[in-house]
Amino acid sequence: MTVIELITCIRQHKKATLVIFVLALIVGKIVSVSIGMHGVGTFDGEKNDILRRRNYLIGKLVTTPQIVMEEMPGGMSAQFQGEWAMYSCSMFAAALTNIAKIYPRQKEVSLGYVDKLIGIVMSSEIREYDRKRWWGEDALESLDGDHSHVSYLSILAWMMGEYKELGGGNKYDELYSRICYTLNRRMLDAETLNLPTYPDEPIYVPDMLVAVVALSHYAKLNHGSCQDTVNRWIEKAKTDWLDAKTGLLVSFLDNTGAQQIDGMPVKGAYSALNCYYLSLIDRSFAKGQYERLKQYFYQSSPISGLKEYHDRNCPIGMDADAGPIIANLSPSGTAFMVGSATCFGDADVRRSLIKTAEIAGSTFYGFTENHYLLANFALVGEAVMLAMRTNVEWI
Repeated sequence: MTVIELITCIRQHKKATLVIFVLALIVGKIVSVSIGMHGVGTFDGEKNDILRRRNYLIGKLVTTPQIVMEEMPGGMSAQFQGEWAMYSCSMFAAALTNIAKIYPRQKEVSLGYVDKLIGIVMSSEIREYDRKRWWGEDALESLDGDHSHVSYLSILAWMMGEYKELGGGNKYDELYSRICYTLNRRMLDAETLNLPTYPDEPIYVPDMLVAVVALSHYAKLNHGSCQDTVNRWIEKAKTDWLDAKTGLLVSFLDNTGAQQIDGMPVKGAYSALNCYYLSLIDRSFAKGQYERLKQYFYQSSPISGLKEYHDRNCPIGMDADAGPIIANLSPSGTAFMVGSATCFGDADVRRSLIKTAEIAGSTFYGFTENHYLLANFALVGEAVMLAMRTNVEWI
């Protein structure tokens, strides 16, 4: 064999080895996704995986506030760490509440953990992110004041409503009522019923929707109190705040809360999150919004998911709200869309979205815990997916 023939042989061997390696990865991924999708489609079939993912989140989030903060991605500002910790706890509380509805024997377990999550969210460590943005004013110590604090207060009130729905006692009743009456008063004092998340920033519609969710749940638990404000906000949303092109609820409003901001179109992640929150308030409105979401943002191939932009392609990119975009898809938007697909029994879309999550997230299977490997970098995504795939009717 000549030297040239030897080199050619080595090259061919390397190519064959590379091909075998790539094929092995593909086969391994196919097997992994097939395992991850086993049982998906019914809550009986998904029970084992759902409860194992719950167990994982219990270990990560039902702990001390400081450890919860440390679980958030490093390199983020203290504000974003606080926000992500808050969202992680609130989404896990929503998941626990849903799990109790789907699997009634889990009710007492869910109640205990939601109680502990409320305690974490009420801690000074978590409240700090909001306090710093409101000039050092604490949200819970200024309920008689006029500054918004809408994000923190709405999420806390929502969680307290879930605690009551699960059969919790009266330990939070006084504070729960004070928070909801404060949110109600501040919304009514605003000409447009909208409140800023932070000073001198636009209105983030999903943040306002959490306030509406909280008041809607409070009304159901307290003989209709605050329901009129909920109704007024929803009616204004239907008439004043729909995007002219898509018919979807806008993502942002100007800082007066009156109109959509020029040059800021609806976005996939925000629209999917809006649909999820609406499913907890007004199912008819939410269903119509979900159909429009599918029309403008859903992508079925080459991989299923929710696009971040409905009017342009984005093969690869980065969005401040949605995160890394690959093949047009919004990671957070795809996760949030699972919530509406679950709520409205859209089984095919739900399955395709969960499959995409499995492809991207790659489930790790432990002895008593399951979780996406991506949870090691963004725990909030694990909490969101569990809340979304269990999103059944509230009351």
